[in-house]
Amino acid sequence: MVEVGSKGKAENIVKPSNTAKSVGSGTLEVFSTPMMIALMENAAINAIKLPEDQSSVGTYIDIKHIAATPIGMKVWAEAEVLEVDGRKVVFKIEAYDEIEKIGEGRHERYIINNEKFLAKTNSKLGK
Repeated sequence: MVEVGSKGKAENIVKPSNTAKSVGSGTLEVFSTPMMIALMENAAINAIKLPEDQSSVGTYIDIKHIAATPIGMKVWAEAEVLEVDGRKVVFKIEAYDEIEKIGEGRHERYIINNEKFLAKTNSKLGK
């Protein structure tokens, strides 16, 4: 059961492999927006506890990347469940480095049955 107010966190260290230059989202060696989004999604996943036969998939994200972070600095994201509407879960998400807030926004995930989801997805292969 997913409850409003549940919180999750995820953290990482900025490395050359997760910079804008490395992932192709820019030319500088700073923490990339795509990797910040992945960190935020991971925090959201950590905010909800689901049975083994279920998972969640991200369907919407609206974020601002408001500050750059250099290689070597710790970054983390925090997520809080704001709303549960059936299978849809809405989160407030924020990201930080050791100095300041670096990102903020909203995220939606849908709770899915793993087997049904994969069967539908794999049907695209004609199997």
